[in-house]
Amino acid sequence: MQKRWTVRSYQPKQEALLQSSLRIHPLLCRLLVQRGLHTYDESRLFFRPTLADLHDPWLMKDMDKAVSRIEQAFFRHEKILVFGDYDVDGTTAVATVYDFLHSLYNNIEFYIPHRYKEGYGISQQGIEYARDNEFTLVIALDCGIKAIDQITWAAGNGIDFVICDHHLPDAILPPAVAILNPKQYDCPYPYKELSGCGIGYKLISAFAQKRGVPDEKVHKYLDLVATSIAADIVPMTGENRVLAFHGLKKVNSSPLPGIQALIELSGLKEQLTISNLVFVIAPRVNAAGRMDDARKAVNLFVETDKDKAMEIAKVLHADNFDRKEIDGNITKEAVELLQNDLTLQDKKSTVLYKPDWHKGVVGIVASRLIDKYYYRPTIILTLSNDKVAGSARSVTGFNVYEAIHQCKELLENYGGHFYAAGMTLKPENVAAFQKKFEEVVATTIDPELLVPEIVIDTEIQLKDITPAFFNILRQFEPLGPENLRPVFLVRNVTDSGYSRLVKDEHIKFSVKQGKSPNALTGIGFYMSEKFHIVSSKQPFDMAFTIDENEWNGKMNLQLKVIDIRAHH
Repeated sequence: MQKRWTVRSYQPKQEALLQSSLRIHPLLCRLLVQRGLHTYDESRLFFRPTLADLHDPWLMKDMDKAVSRIEQAFFRHEKILVFGDYDVDGTTAVATVYDFLHSLYNNIEFYIPHRYKEGYGISQQGIEYARDNEFTLVIALDCGIKAIDQITWAAGNGIDFVICDHHLPDAILPPAVAILNPKQYDCPYPYKELSGCGIGYKLISAFAQKRGVPDEKVHKYLDLVATSIAADIVPMTGENRVLAFHGLKKVNSSPLPGIQALIELSGLKEQLTISNLVFVIAPRVNAAGRMDDARKAVNLFVETDKDKAMEIAKVLHADNFDRKEIDGNITKEAVELLQNDLTLQDKKSTVLYKPDWHKGVVGIVASRLIDKYYYRPTIILTLSNDKVAGSARSVTGFNVYEAIHQCKELLENYGGHFYAAGMTLKPENVAAFQKKFEEVVATTIDPELLVPEIVIDTEIQLKDITPAFFNILRQFEPLGPENLRPVFLVRNVTDSGYSRLVKDEHIKFSVKQGKSPNALTGIGFYMSEKFHIVSSKQPFDMAFTIDENEWNGKMNLQLKVIDIRAHH
């Protein structure tokens, strides 16, 4: 796959100013300025986040109403239902709020809608369950901001709602007694990018303050908050960075028994990072909702007994194994469909349909196809309850939700955002939808967006890559959107003579630059088709990140090579 390289712009004046107060390598100052940090104090908060840096939860619009309504329910012995979505953000949010309130009050349950029987958000089945079982207060987490009809129905049936949601609100809001969502235009809360679980954490922080509950009773949920931030791909800035930083500390020192069990089953021995949470914890939690019932995930998070937690974790682990096998098989089938039909290969989009594909993994398959095979907007469709249902994923810079919106006359239902969306349609409309979606993409996408982009933070010289440099670089963790792992470019390097192919697929690099005799090693996964650039003995350029590698008990710096090209 060809890739285009884009080097980010520099701000030399700002960099020099920051360097004069921080006194660290100028390139590190460049990386900080690119991440919006211009002063000594901003940099100190970035490198040394403390829980004292978190904003006062009472700044959030309706926080007083939310806390009062829950207190009223305690006082009147009302039944409270904590309701949340079936993904990682929803289940961690439900576990956090349910477990905290349950430690103070017994008359409380939780409810997670079934992914296939009920679908996303506040379901009619869910509010009927609340009515039939005499719940009079529902706390909705990671959903609810668009559920006007359902919450209106609930209000007419004597059920109050407190909504904690981070999705963008519409102009008309549901008739809830309190809505906690910093994205409301009139919410004065300073940080707008919390996850659903982050907003739940703010609610219990305020409640704890009001009731005089000690801080550590709230801090115990930080590993769940960090897991939600990692999985929901929210910006790793401001409060999210503080919560993720301290959540990771807790994951690595005293995780909840459920998180501990998942770590043990995954076989991870080293210090966990955000990337481990994304790739190890999140899929196992998500697998519960994808393969069966997401209630298991909440039960795992609130379980205090280590052995019982391990039993539940083993079920999620097995669900995830099944999920991997299924999505691997479907990806293989999808690639075969594309490779066997030449008319599909030149298109600007991929829309594939097979009635027997598993609905729980179509989004994962769409992402796989984009990452590994055909880099273009992709929709994978399957049959579910006599309707065709599917997931769309996009490429950087293309609004897939808008493209689907333009096909709306062929759809029963659709929803989503810039990079990911879902839809349902009648089976007889699939062919027309494939055609229309391709037309929309082909006429609106900038051809450049169909070539994957590597965004490079800065050029660097090999001599600058030292243990001291890396020691500060590693403190950029936790990494995530708006604080991605820095990508470097080095020009005009040559093979030291020791670069070689590994297992016919990967390149083990050994490179030097200029007159320096010192070589740096690197690894480039699945790059064997570019080995001729290295072995030609001609100079080449490399885009890479910097990592550590343990060899014979000793830590060495290693370049993780993303791409190479001949030096011109």
